[in-house]
Amino acid sequence: MLTRHHIEVLRKALKRRFLEVHEEIRQALLESDEQSYIELAGRVRDREDSSVADLLVDVTLAEVDRLVSEIRDIDAALLRMADGSYGVCLDCGEDIEVPRLEASPTAQRCRPCQARHESLTASTRGPSL
Repeated sequence: MLTRHHIEVLRKALKRRFLEVHEEIRQALLESDEQSYIELAGRVRDREDSSVADLLVDVTLAEVDRLVSEIRDIDAALLRMADGSYGVCLDCGEDIEVPRLEASPTAQRCRPCQARHESLTASTRGPSL
């Protein structure tokens, strides 16, 4: 059972992680400015160098996308805390186990529902790296 104390501890952890992720995004964007595609492309000598420049830009953008997604998950968890639905599985309505929330405070589903969700969405995804 999720107590007020658990929720407060998890709220603090979420807010701390929000600030960490925000800083990671800021750093990634600063680094991408320093290693901008234009600068890299200006030094490109052949097709392989161009591919490396494209890959560096894509990796940075993918990392920023992942971090922004984490920010959204944190924000959604904080909103669920505010409206009293935090810790309740979106699919079955049962309580999410406290150890699961401690390990992943943004969890929206209990373990069985998360496994089912992942198996269903895995088959609908396209190819990835």
